[in-house]
Amino acid sequence: MGLLESMKSIFLSLMSPLLCFSPAACTQAAPSSVQPVEIGNVRWGRDVDVGLTEAKESGKPVFLLFQEVPGCSGCQQFGREVLSDPTMVKAIETHFVPIFVANNQGGKDAETLKRFQEPAWNYQVVRFLNAEEQDLVPRKDGVWTVQPLAKRMLEALRKTKVTPSEELRRLAGENVTGMIPTQPAREKAAFAQYCFWTGEMRLGQIVGVVKTEAGFFEGREVTLVEYDPSRVTFDRLVRQATQAECADRVYVTTQQQADLAKAAGHRGVGELGASYRRAPVSDQKKQLQGTALAGKPMTEEQATKVNAFVRVQPEKALEYLKH
Repeated sequence: MGLLESMKSIFLSLMSPLLCFSPAACTQAAPSSVQPVEIGNVRWGRDVDVGLTEAKESGKPVFLLFQEVPGCSGCQQFGREVLSDPTMVKAIETHFVPIFVANNQGGKDAETLKRFQEPAWNYQVVRFLNAEEQDLVPRKDGVWTVQPLAKRMLEALRKTKVTPSEELRRLAGENVTGMIPTQPAREKAAFAQYCFWTGEMRLGQIVGVVKTEAGFFEGREVTLVEYDPSRVTFDRLVRQATQAECADRVYVTTQQQADLAKAAGHRGVGELGASYRRAPVSDQKKQLQGTALAGKPMTEEQATKVNAFVRVQPEKALEYLKH
């Protein structure tokens, strides 16, 4: 066996239990803690024909993901932010037959790319198919955030007999049951790091973080974070902030946050007190300053996300200005 074949054999042996290469088991595999980050937490099938058969039997459409694995930072972000969002994961697994195809691998994946005329190494593309292998909505590139993807999911479901859940409709920004939308419950905490300019950028990239603010507390530069607990639990937020090197110390506003931070293994936990002060305007959303998007009208929530991505993924920053 040549070197290339040997490397391929090792790769497949490592990846097969994670990505469910067996057609017989492809709809049963549970997500693994080491599932590739690019495909999130969804339980994926790996065989399109098996998926189409299941679609015919169940009446559900196929949610067909073409993705790079291993992929670039944008592909990884899509997996972490969109395909790991709990509401999104539930909607995909409940309403669709989820099938994943690697667009940068050989073998059956490469054959499937040709079958659907998909380009290789093309970031993530989601297509929605009926049991006859027809697109329910036109193919579209660049749908890389939660709400636009949820809207396309609704569009696909409404062309079938599958009734979308209220959770999915809310995720798409629809006014459910005719009631005035209520603001989701949000909580605040502050994270100390060496530079709050970096803190606003990195913490703003975390799914569930709604707003960020640069500030000072106890002689430290901190980033005040407002987050949605239904999108990200505080222990997970602390872990992600730690991985981003933005949690030298965590300042909480509730006892529950303190307990969760300690459960996440963080030992530097304190209480955010009244002496916290906001940094000057010139230090707020520093990544956004000096870019082509600076000065454009946007909400605080949009500014947080645009600031987080404008320097590293400009196309993603623009997506947040569309909704």
